[in-house]
Amino acid sequence: MAKVTYEREAVEQLAELPNVVLARLENIVTRLQNWPAVSGAKPLRGDLAGHYRIRTGDYRIQFRVAGDEVIIEQIGHRDGFYED
Repeated sequence: MAKVTYEREAVEQLAELPNVVLARLENIVTRLQNWPAVSGAKPLRGDLAGHYRIRTGDYRIQFRVAGDEVIIEQIGHRDGFYED
């Protein structure tokens, strides 16, 4: 089982999410604990190569994997999600 952790930015973004999305996010975190046997995770390309995203409705979760740890980097609405 992988350990799931959050970066500071992701923790701040969690506080702004609607309760419905938070409930769905809990299910995704549980799924990410089974990395690499996670369906729906897509590798990112270009500048974000080495990172992954998984979606739930209109929201995206960007993460990376370091050994047996899954690090959630950011969480947000799909509009402008990949822009800096």
